Amino acid sequence: MTRLDRVEQTRGRLTGPPLTPRTAVIWSVLRAELDRRADDLLTVLDVGGGTGGFAVPLAQAGHRVTVVDASPDALAALTRRAAEAGVADRVCAVQGDGDALAGLVEPASVDLVLCHSVLEVVDDPAPVVAALVAALRPGGAASVLVAGQAAAVLGRAMNGHLDLAATVAADPAGAAGPRDTLLRRYDADRAAALLTDGGLAVEEIHGVRVLADLLPAAVADGQPAALVELERALASRPPYRDLAAQLHLFARRPA
Repeated sequence: MTRLDRVEQTRGRLTGPPLTPRTAVIWSVLRAELDRRADDLLTVLDVGGGTGGFAVPLAQAGHRVTVVDASPDALAALTRRAAEAGVADRVCAVQGDGDALAGLVEPASVDLVLCHSVLEVVDDPAPVVAALVAALRPGGAASVLVAGQAAAVLGRAMNGHLDLAATVAADPAGAAGPRDTLLRRYDADRAAALLTDGGLAVEEIHGVRVLADLLPAAVADGQPAALVELERALASRPPYRDLAAQLHLFARRPA
């Protein structure tokens, strides 16, 4: 895992928000890809990118980013954020959701796809993955973030909801019933199989928020730098990785 004191880029520095337990591991992986292609200005697609937490820093690094999101309010906030950061000309906002992605993006036009917290809420994740693959140029990379099933079981059990914990553990999709806000959750094997079946080669799997959601707020807020470093240290190490609130998969379309 790349160790970062801050998120940097070849032509200066990525001036995004400070690294947090929710972002440090993902940015470390993305930084490695940006370093690998340091001489290129990339075309990036951010599916479900919302207000631009990843899109704007990538645009500030010189890359062109298209954000597809279903929320007009989020896209309005993205547009304001990009303008304030001076990168409005490098950020394109498109209203739409993951299920309609195939009709929104030109085939083989993208170098890097971000698909964070999307595959657990779409009606059927397989066509969305197929659309991601179709959008990528050969050799292009995908950053995919999904909800973890094991963490949902532990979280509900620790909060005294043993019945819901049992439901999530037993459900093949990792859902907690009709009131669950997510349609599915993943373990590392199922998430990797979904991407592999769609035509991607999975290169790395990391846990995101291994400890952050389990610690008392006083500990997490009182030692943020130490928590970020510990999250990075545990992110790629089973069994810690597999207990994370989210799983981050970095995959590539074969050249």
